[in-house]
Amino acid sequence: MIRRYVLPLIAAALIIFAAYQVYSTQRKEPMLEPQNPPPGSPFRYTVAGAGVVEAHWENIQIAPAVPGLVLEIYVEVGQRVSKGSALLRVDDRHLRAQLEQARAQLKHAEAQLAKLQAMPRPEEVLPARARVAAARRSLEIAEDLYQRVQRLWPSGNIAEEEYNQRRLQRELARHQLEQAEAELRLLEAGAWEQDLAIARAQVEQAQAQIRVLETEIERALLRAPIDGVILQRNVRPGEYIAVSFPGAPPAFVLGDLSEMRVRVDIDEYDIPRLHPGAAAKAYVRGYPRQEYSLRFVRIDPYVVPKKSLTGENTERVDTRVLQVIYAVEKAEPPLYVGQQLDVFIEAGS
Repeated sequence: MIRRYVLPLIAAALIIFAAYQVYSTQRKEPMLEPQNPPPGSPFRYTVAGAGVVEAHWENIQIAPAVPGLVLEIYVEVGQRVSKGSALLRVDDRHLRAQLEQARAQLKHAEAQLAKLQAMPRPEEVLPARARVAAARRSLEIAEDLYQRVQRLWPSGNIAEEEYNQRRLQRELARHQLEQAEAELRLLEAGAWEQDLAIARAQVEQAQAQIRVLETEIERALLRAPIDGVILQRNVRPGEYIAVSFPGAPPAFVLGDLSEMRVRVDIDEYDIPRLHPGAAAKAYVRGYPRQEYSLRFVRIDPYVVPKKSLTGENTERVDTRVLQVIYAVEKAEPPLYVGQQLDVFIEAGS
């Protein structure tokens, strides 16, 4: 009974199951559409490249000119600043102390110069003239005494020693008068021109030192070079900024967002097919339905190594690219600096 009915049924069932398995494995699966399909070129012939959104005048990386401890930060990320606005101040207390010292030295040098220019003092001239008058009277007295002994000398009524003393006293009085008159002339002539030149040079030196210190203090204050928006801040109060440290991030990244631009990397093999001024379209990665019209701005005429590598097997590490700058006609929805776009540029063939 089992051999006659059951075994044939089992064999038939196994055959049907095997046929189903063969059919199911050979059946073609339906093609599934990706949730976010890649963008397609709107042009018949195109040159494609990866683009990065940047500010109008590129992204400006700024840092203070002198290293030091950050004392104050005056702006925040996203804040709009005008040209010349203070962004950050590095520790400049020692410079301000030196500036006060230099200003005191300038006052001292100016006082020395004013003193020399004001010479002679009236208070000093009057005593000098009085000394001249006194020396002249002393000479007259000495001359009178000498004349007396000279008249008595032939008669022998005066000793030779006294005669010589009166003669020497007359000579001494004459020299004292000459000295007093010379000192009066020197005093009335005022300061020596060479002394005035030295005093003026000391004043100029003090002024130059003040300008140097004021310049150093100004360099310690970081200011915005253009009107723009603070895109990034990489420093906080209390941190030390070493401007000469290689690879150190900038203190701020500043950009003018009045017009967004796209920097497109064109592979060196596609450069012959690129035409300056060609129309271009950009698409946000992951959202190809949003299209942005681009306006040609310029070509940077220097081929540089490619920095953004995708990791594909067909991509060479030593690939070089030509960078083309386009302006976004209407950035709606808004684009952000640093955002990547897929860019298609119209080619002639």
